[in-house]
Amino acid sequence: MRYGFLMAGLLLIAVPAKAEDHPRSTYVTLVLQAFAAKVECPGTDVVYQDLVQKAEQMHLPEGTTEKVRKAIAWMHTGGKMGEKQDDDLMAEVAVATQATDLNQRRLGMPTWCETQKTNLAGLIRAKGG
Repeated sequence: MRYGFLMAGLLLIAVPAKAEDHPRSTYVTLVLQAFAAKVECPGTDVVYQDLVQKAEQMHLPEGTTEKVRKAIAWMHTGGKMGEKQDDDLMAEVAVATQATDLNQRRLGMPTWCETQKTNLAGLIRAKGG
């Protein structure tokens, strides 16, 4: 357990700016959680266009959604899918992964999934909906 907190601390140091100063970090976490909900929560789906629209609302550069998607895929498949992105983005994905994993373990997967329905409203949907 201490190792996990140590890694999270080291990863936080690797991210150069505070989340409120760096909206991409917040967005990376949203995207990662949306895809995690799709994988972990039965009956949940992600609509890519909703993620793109959220990035636009957050005034992120065009192409951010695709870069984040590729970075998440690369990290979570050990480089078999997606593409490695710049070091800052990869660090943001690592921090978001660690935080999401800790939340899933702390809450338990059923509670985490229920929480995501509210937290990610507009980014995740019921399959077929």
